Amino acid sequence: MSPLSAARAALRVYAVGTLVILAQLLRRCLGGFAEPVFPGQADRVAIVTGGTAGLGYATAKQLAKLGMRVVIAGNDRAKAEETVRKIQEETWNDKVEFLYCNLASLQSVREFVHTFKKKKLPLHVLVNNAGVMMVPQRKTVDGFEEHFGLNYLGHFLLTNLLLDTLKESGRPGRSARVVSLSSATHYIGELRLDDLQGSTDYSPHGAYAQSKLALVLFTYHLQRLLAAQGSHVTANAADPGVVNTDLYRHTYWGTRLFKKLFGRWVFKSPEEGAWTSTYAAVTPELEGLGGRYLYNEREVRSLAATYDTHLQEELWARSCAMTGLADVTPDIIAGRLPRGDSVALSPPAAGV
Repeated sequence: MSPLSAARAALRVYAVGTLVILAQLLRRCLGGFAEPVFPGQADRVAIVTGGTAGLGYATAKQLAKLGMRVVIAGNDRAKAEETVRKIQEETWNDKVEFLYCNLASLQSVREFVHTFKKKKLPLHVLVNNAGVMMVPQRKTVDGFEEHFGLNYLGHFLLTNLLLDTLKESGRPGRSARVVSLSSATHYIGELRLDDLQGSTDYSPHGAYAQSKLALVLFTYHLQRLLAAQGSHVTANAADPGVVNTDLYRHTYWGTRLFKKLFGRWVFKSPEEGAWTSTYAAVTPELEGLGGRYLYNEREVRSLAATYDTHLQEELWARSCAMTGLADVTPDIIAGRLPRGDSVALSPPAAGV
């Protein structure tokens, strides 16, 4: 990417971030963020990706506090034992565990799903939280650009492989839920279908924004397919805002300095940032409702392009090809497959 194009992508990301920070500061001055009250979730099971630190840790802790059995899917074995112990002690909930899952490896995702399914547990909530932000150009185990491969494709495959369990666990009046974390950067994201991997025109800022845009498109199309099948599963996207976590280590030094000096006042804490994903996961107000973009525990409009069903279908089809799944979208939309929870939205392709 030319220096001018890279600078343009960076400026757009930081402009969006600045607007969000100003809005958060204004709200802080006008009374701050009030913690929502969520109903208890005893006898329900959740998976939270990236739950050993930051926003994922706060989300896993909040769900455990509500009484859920929480499975933390992460790739940091060193933190796992301490993370689980802390959540158990602070929530008085011993039904918290860690299972290894490296979202930058499609094989690891498949192994995680296999291990989870051997437990014979239901699954009521899947929170697609893990991610990287503005990392240098590098590839996943499978050769995908890291933002697209880890933030998006890993979660795409994970969700599809767990859909059968989610469908079996949902019921009328108590749907299972998929929550995927996006961000305000999706508003300036560009989905480059001719170069999703950024192989000819890479920018860490543009790649991050594209991955968050892809997650919104994925969420809306997933909801469309689930609704067409009459499944008791919903899918929503959650925007946590600008949160004080360790994700900023690859941003410009000025951003890191600003965060260090003023982060506690203008950034959300991880606990505050997790309220929107927790809201999406458990609030009765969203029972049976999907295809929403949620920010500060309410629905807002996402980028206009995210509602383009043709763009959703194209991304889904390419994602299926990249992850070795068959795309049955045309059959579902056309009504050529029976309704019900027994039909996989993206079964493994032949030979996979």
